[in-house]
Amino acid sequence: MVFDPEDAAEPGTLSSVAVVYQLHDAPWGSTVKRTAIDKRPVPGPVEVGPLGLAGDTQIDRKYHGGKGKAVYAYADEDAAWWSGQLEREIPPGLFGENLRTSGIDVTGAEIGERWAIGAEVLVEVTMPRTPCRTFAERLGEKGWVRRFTQVNRPGAYLRVIQTGAVRAGDEVRVAFKPGHGVTIGDFLPGADASTMRKLVGSCAALGLELDPDIRSVAEKAIRRG
Repeated sequence: MVFDPEDAAEPGTLSSVAVVYQLHDAPWGSTVKRTAIDKRPVPGPVEVGPLGLAGDTQIDRKYHGGKGKAVYAYADEDAAWWSGQLEREIPPGLFGENLRTSGIDVTGAEIGERWAIGAEVLVEVTMPRTPCRTFAERLGEKGWVRRFTQVNRPGAYLRVIQTGAVRAGDEVRVAFKPGHGVTIGDFLPGADASTMRKLVGSCAALGLELDPDIRSVAEKAIRRG
């Protein structure tokens, strides 16, 4: 499809930019013994490269990094919802996110959707965040992995298409939508076979490259269906 940015919703805002503050031991039986989930806001500008933000760290690129998971974005609106549910503050970076957005429907973002951030950076939505033991330990909330999954406000991992610098206050606008309608919110509750067929077929027709991790999820769902 041809996407006209004029048809997009009003631009959102980058409300904070966070990078790793301190590495911590991860002594809960994981094969990874250190974690970089402790992210905290930093003043800009912050350079964004193919593997993420300058000053950030990806210890386990198999599960929590690499080009398809270079940047993790979470919405202010979803953080505010969790704050009400948990009766505690959810400051930027607590969920391990690099970017906090305001006015962007992160859960409703299509796989392959692209966002222009500020004057230079272009990123592509690749997949939802899947909660893990490290995240649960970070939050200290009982049954956190299951609860986060069921609520389905996962935030989005992003691939960096065009590098540059970002800072809090930058405009975030949707620059491209594939039009297949398969969103970040279509995975955690359980990927549906027909939805995944649409995703794979549409991306092939448009010449869009699915990240291997999300392609694997889609193909498994299709085989089950």
